[in-house]
Amino acid sequence: MNPLKRTAPRSWRAVTLGLCAAGALLAGCAAGVGIGVPILPGVSLGVGVGSGGNVNLGVGTGVGPVGVGVGVNQNGQVSAGAGVGASVPVGGARVGAGVGTGTVIYDPKTSGRPASGNAP
Repeated sequence: MNPLKRTAPRSWRAVTLGLCAAGALLAGCAAGVGIGVPILPGVSLGVGVGSGGNVNLGVGTGVGPVGVGVGVNQNGQVSAGAGVGASVPVGGARVGAGVGTGTVIYDPKTSGRPASGNAP
């Protein structure tokens, strides 16, 4: 049986989704790596580290290869993001990659101003 033609169990889809969401939450990073753990059907808790060493913790969900998520980094910035990804079975796990985009929706350093830095 070809393992690439099997339908992934729901929990592995959630792990893949978590990976995508973690990648999306690494907004502003040139590269990053993350891992997701399913906590509810279709919902994953993700942890990621960007190329600058910034650690992110987030929660994500999605349908098919498209995921969305929200997370917070070690500096207290809250980010929202969306991404798309794919995975393949490797041994007893799935390994995936994705691309995404995100934005800071709250920054404690600019708490009196919008996250974009534009004063009201």
